[in-house]
Amino acid sequence: MDKKINYTARFLAFTIFSSRWLQAPLYVGLIIAQAIYVYLFLIELKHLVLGIQGIGEDEIMLIVLGLIDVVMISNLLIMVIIGGYETFVSRLRMNEHPDVPEWLDHVNANTMKIKLALALIGISSIHLLKTFINIERMSETSIKWQVIIHISFLVSAIAMAYTSNLAKNIAEEQT
Repeated sequence: MDKKINYTARFLAFTIFSSRWLQAPLYVGLIIAQAIYVYLFLIELKHLVLGIQGIGEDEIMLIVLGLIDVVMISNLLIMVIIGGYETFVSRLRMNEHPDVPEWLDHVNANTMKIKLALALIGISSIHLLKTFINIERMSETSIKWQVIIHISFLVSAIAMAYTSNLAKNIAEEQT
């Protein structure tokens, strides 16, 4: 009877552990989403280059901010794809690769959350800057909600960093 319980427990543990691979298609989907962002970037860049004679400084600035926004979202996707796969699915074993990102050495769920929060703040900042450049076309309500959302991102990031630091200090005290 003990052998059967032991076998069942091991099988269950193996099944639970192996279920992490169910996330792999999600990361492939994010890679496809990143390819779509590359396509959008190229379309916007083409619009900027080909339309340079007929567009004003404000529109150039808005297009450039849009390009920066796409790059920041793409960076966010890379952090989620690489960091998430490394943290939750399997090791990438890229330690010897000359281009391995520095942050990958110390990636874990807490650092990923903080990096993602900071990336969202950056993206939100770009959107706010675009709004303020284009303020005459924006409604007061829209501006107010964008500022509220941005402040919410800031407060959330501060709370996550504080909580992470608190957990780190508690863990250090227990050792």
